[in-house]
This record gives sequence, C-alpha cells and structure tokens, in this order.
Amino acid sequence: MFGNYLIGLREGLEASLVVCILIAYLVKTERRKALLPIWLGIAVAVTVSLGFGAALEFGSQELTFEAKEALGGSLSIVAVGLVTWMVFWMRRTARHLKAELHGKLDAALAMGTGALVATAFLAVGREGLETALFVWAAVHASSGGSTQPLVGVVLGLLTAVLLGWLFYRGALRINLAKFFTWTGGMLVVVAAGVLAYGFHDLQEARFLPGLYARPFDISDTIPPDSWYGTLLKGVFNFQPDPTWLQIAVWSLYLVPTLTYFLIPGRVAPTAAAPKEPEPHDTQVAPSAVDDAGSRGAADAGADADRLRDGARRAGEHPVGGQG
Repeated sequence: MFGNYLIGLREGLEASLVVCILIAYLVKTERRKALLPIWLGIAVAVTVSLGFGAALEFGSQELTFEAKEALGGSLSIVAVGLVTWMVFWMRRTARHLKAELHGKLDAALAMGTGALVATAFLAVGREGLETALFVWAAVHASSGGSTQPLVGVVLGLLTAVLLGWLFYRGALRINLAKFFTWTGGMLVVVAAGVLAYGFHDLQEARFLPGLYARPFDISDTIPPDSWYGTLLKGVFNFQPDPTWLQIAVWSLYLVPTLTYFLIPGRVAPTAAAPKEPEPHDTQVAPSAVDDAGSRGAADAGADADRLRDGARRAGEHPVGGQG
C-alpha cells in the first residue's frame, strides 16, 4: 500500500504544481478571464486520464488469461520506461519548469481560448496519462485481489491535491528539489518491482521462458498472506518465489538506474538571468562606445591641426608696423 501511496503522491504532486503555476500566473498578472479555459483544459485532462485507466482495467477483463498477462506485462514495461524518463526529466528541469510554463501560457494567451484549453490539457494530461498507466501496472502487480493498493493510490492523490493547495496559499514551504530527489529514488525502487513483475507476466503468457526456473522459494518463511509479506509486496513488489529472469531484470534495472539518479550534480544548472538596468543607469552598446571613441579622437586631431595653422599664420604676419 505504501508503494502505491508514493506513486499517487509523487505523480499527483507534479500535476498539482503544474496547476498551481498556471493559476497563480494568471491571477498575478490580473488575467482572471483566462482561468475558465484553464480549468476546462484541466477537467478534460483529468477525465481523459480516468477514462484511460478505466479502459485498461475493464478492457483487460474480457481477455483470455494468456492475453491478459501479455497485456499486463507489456504495459508494465512501458509504464516503467515512462516513469523512469519522468523521474530524470523532473530532476533535470524542475528549476526551469515555472519559466517554461509561463512562456507557453503567454503564447496561448496571444492565440486565444482554444490555445489556453490545449495548453492546460497537455500540461496536466501528460502527467495524468503517465499516472494512470503506472498506477494500473503497479496495482496489477501488487494487488492479489486486494483493494489496498487502489486505496493507497487514492490517498496519495488526495494528499498531493492538499499539498498543492497549501503551496498555492503560501501556507507550506518545502525544498522541492530534495523532495523530488528522495521520492524519485523511492519510485525507482518501486518501478524495479513493477518491471520484474511485468516480465513474470510475460513468462506466464508464454512469451518468455523460465517460468519454473526459480533460485529459491521462501514462501514458508515469508508467507505472502502475512502482514510482513503483504508489506514487502506492497512496497517492493517482493515475491518469495521469483524466477531467475525476475531477479536478473530487477538487478539490472535497479542498480545502475538508482546509482545514476543519485549521483550528485545531475540537476541542470540554472542560467544566470541578465541584470535588469536600474532607472538611473545608462547602458551604452559596445559599438556606440567604439564610435564615440573614434569620433573623439578625430575631433582632438582636428583641433591640434587648427592650433598649428593658427601659430604659423601668426608668425608670417606679426602684430604691429615697421618704424
């Protein structure tokens, strides 16, 4: 349940931050008339995401066992790929997210209402579709017929909405860089379990061999229906009798991905903003300085020539007459 709560919290908070940035920018710039198209785009994105999740859940129920396992395994692999990309993307571009959204919103405001709806839909819909796919894969991997994983996801999403509202009101301040780093690392661990389970689904669908090649079976020591077995299943998608392929996939994904993610300095540096001139400052372009210097030197040379000519004429025509 904790793993699914983490998914809902992490993915939901990203979408909440996007919404807060869009709404706060319009309110701050006194363009409240654009709020209605933004909310409309957000509502459409949420509806499409929920519909996508419902289609995955109810559409797969009509399939045969092998087809269902093949679909579940394939979508689990796709979901892990998307979430891994998203985790690295957010860590790399989190500092620039606000400026990027502001730029897109300004462009949409210039184009009209339809562009505003599309901007909000794309900004929130991407997060929503990724969340729906990964949540479906994670719940499918860890449910075992239980509703606890789904409850964990819903609680995580509700917590994310509450945190987003508190951010918007200014009542809560946390270090988002550290938050996304730690939750991203934990999400990589959860994704490793989902990936291993996805390959197990493909083995059960007879797409991959080795279904009965198991290095160990500790079901007697850690029963899957015990509280600690359920906890390990919910957090790490732990399986007491994994196949060799599951262990290999889990290790090959988790170790390099988590190591690379936690290496310091993976966040892209923020470009230094140009210094805005003060009201009393006078800025002169380098070309203007060069032109002014050239004109000053030419004027000084002309003055020196005039002085020499004057002295020469004074010597040739002395003041006063001859006696």
